[in-house]
Amino acid sequence: MHFAQAACGDPHPRDEAAATGAKRHAARASRLLQNVPTPTYPIESGAAMSPPIDPGAVSPVRTATPASSPVDMTPTTASPRETSAGNAEAAQAIDDARHGHVPQVEFAGASFRSLRGQGVIVTGGASGIGAEIVRGFVAQGCMVGFLDRDEAAGDALAAGLSGAHFQRCDVADVPALQAAMTTLIARLGGVDVLVNNVGNDDRHAVEAVTPALFDERIAVNLRPHFFATQAVIGPMRERGGGCVVNIGSASWKNKTLGLSVYATAKSAMSGFTRSLARELGRDAIRVNCVVPGWVMTQRQIDRWLDAAGEAEMTRAQCLDGRIVAGDIAHMVMFLAADTARMITAQEFVVDA
Repeated sequence: MHFAQAACGDPHPRDEAAATGAKRHAARASRLLQNVPTPTYPIESGAAMSPPIDPGAVSPVRTATPASSPVDMTPTTASPRETSAGNAEAAQAIDDARHGHVPQVEFAGASFRSLRGQGVIVTGGASGIGAEIVRGFVAQGCMVGFLDRDEAAGDALAAGLSGAHFQRCDVADVPALQAAMTTLIARLGGVDVLVNNVGNDDRHAVEAVTPALFDERIAVNLRPHFFATQAVIGPMRERGGGCVVNIGSASWKNKTLGLSVYATAKSAMSGFTRSLARELGRDAIRVNCVVPGWVMTQRQIDRWLDAAGEAEMTRAQCLDGRIVAGDIAHMVMFLAADTARMITAQEFVVDA
C-alpha cells in the first residue's frame, strides 16, 4: 500500500488547514473578548429563567427525600415521590401540567461571557421551545433573529425583548427561507450561532399519509434545517467559525405512535449533524444535536397531554418533575458557548 507524502520541509495540506483554523480561532477570540455591556435579563411568561449568576457564587443544593413506599401509578393522583418534601418543585410542575398550565421552573442559570455580542438565528422561534431559546440568548447579551410563520406570536415576542428581531417566514418555501436568512444576517451584522428548531409534530396514521402529506412534513421537519445551515456557512467562515445546534426528538427513540414521518425526519438529525460536523470542522464550525424528551409547552399540554401520558412520564423518567422549554434552552446555550469549544458531532439527550 502506498501513502503519498509531502516533500521534506513542505507543509502538509492538513497542517495548512490546521494553521488556517488556528488563525480563525484567534481572530474570533479577539473579537469576542471586546468589551460588551452586561445584558439585562428580560422578564417573560412561560418557563422562566432567572438572571445569570456570578460563576463563583455558591448556589443552594436541594436534596430529595427518598420515597419509602412504592410509586403510585394512578395518573390522577400524585405518587409518594412526587409529594415528598424535597420534591415540592417537581410535584408543583406535575400539578401545573395536569391542570393545563406550563410548569413554572426557576433556574439559577449561568452567564456565558463568550456569547455576549454574538449573532444568533433561531428557526421556529415564536413559541414553545424556540421562544425560550430566543429569550435565553437575548439574556446572554446576544443579538437574536428568529423566523416563524406565526406573525402575531413573533411580533409579540420581539416587542418584549431588546435585541430580538423577528422575520415572518414559511420555512417550507425554500426561496423565502433563504431570503429571510439573508435579511436576518444583515440585521445582526453577521451570525455566530444557528439553532435549527422549527418542527411540526402533528400526529398521523401511517395509512393516512399521502405523498403530498409526506412532502409537506419533510418540508418543515428536515429540509429547512439543511438550507438554513447552508445559508450561514459563508458568514460563519468569514467570522472565523460558529456553531450549529439541531433540535432532534426522543420520540423516534421511544417508538412513539402516530409520528412516523416526523420520526423519520427527526432521526435524520443524527446523520445530518455528524456529516456536517466533519465537513465544517476545519472552518471551526461545530455542529451538535439536542434531543428533547416530552417538553411541557402549551401546545403539548393543550393537544396531547392526558392521564395516560402523565402516567407514562412518571414511569419512564428517572427524575421527578416535568421537562420544560428552559431545560432545552440551557443545553443549547451551553453548546453554543466556548465552554463546548471541543464538542462537535454529538447528541445530547434531555429527557429526565
